[in-house]
Amino acid sequence: MWDKLFQKQLIMRRVVGSLMVLLVFSTYLFGWRVLIINALVLALGIATEWVFERARGKKVSEAVLVTCLLYGLSLPPMVPLWIAAIGIVFAVAVAKEMFGGFGRNIFNPAIAGRLFVYISFPLQLQQTWATPNVPGFLQGFFGMDVTGSATPLVVMVRDGAGALDFWQMFFGFRLGSMGETASWLIIAAAVYLIVTKTAQWRLIVSTFFSALALHAGLYFAGLSDLVPHFAMISGSILYVSVFMSTDPVSAPNKPASQWLYGVLIGSVTVLVRVFAGFPEGTSFGVLIGNTFASLIDELMPKPKAKPKKPTSKQPAVKSAGTAGQGTGAEPVTTGGNQ
Repeated sequence: MWDKLFQKQLIMRRVVGSLMVLLVFSTYLFGWRVLIINALVLALGIATEWVFERARGKKVSEAVLVTCLLYGLSLPPMVPLWIAAIGIVFAVAVAKEMFGGFGRNIFNPAIAGRLFVYISFPLQLQQTWATPNVPGFLQGFFGMDVTGSATPLVVMVRDGAGALDFWQMFFGFRLGSMGETASWLIIAAAVYLIVTKTAQWRLIVSTFFSALALHAGLYFAGLSDLVPHFAMISGSILYVSVFMSTDPVSAPNKPASQWLYGVLIGSVTVLVRVFAGFPEGTSFGVLIGNTFASLIDELMPKPKAKPKKPTSKQPAVKSAGTAGQGTGAEPVTTGGNQ
């Protein structure tokens, strides 16, 4: 049944596996509503792609599972279900299928859907943050009592970094979108994706550390109240660095282009955080990066091809018998291939 509906994509399965870990931990932090939101998003995302791909006579790509999970986990835990539904339909139908489906979209569908709902419904989304409620190991999965408050980025600007606990934030016990709070799990996912050659490490490193460098520069220049090491585990910059900037379809291919692309995403993210009216800039950073990805690839020189090592293969030499005498000796092959 699965193989009849979906195209088999092993790389996408690895990404789904890493996102499922975040989904389980998010359910532990924020309760069963996390599962309801993501189940709805998955169902609508798959159905939307199926409608388009059926018309083309193709199967649904397993990449849509990644899109749905990335989008769902980027939302606040108390987001209204109807907003989550609108966003995923927009992400798949407009940002992906309108361009021709998997492999043809120029924008990351998950981030496009996220930005669409944040711009369209800013008031509703700013009121749906929730404080993790974890009374005990198993009880956390069934927690429903959540309280709204300000996100760490807002608290840092308003009250300073002294009002925050770094390690509590690092391990995920803070306000934020469902999948972005647990920095330690995202880092573990990054290691897994890099080791399995699922994600390009240059994209992760350039996005994250360019944002860190710019945050540090602005902070020490007195232009920003965001303390660099706190800022990097607040919001979604780590989540986006690992899962969004590494999208193989919308990111550039050349190594030099990938460095510049990551720097562009990280820099725009920080500039929006500090100087614009939005508390988070990762969505803008990724979409602007997507816009210039092809141009960056064209402008960058092609990487030098590695010279091939010469291979010396000598022809087979007949055995040292007298021709026509039928000695029965087998031909002897010389060279380094024995």
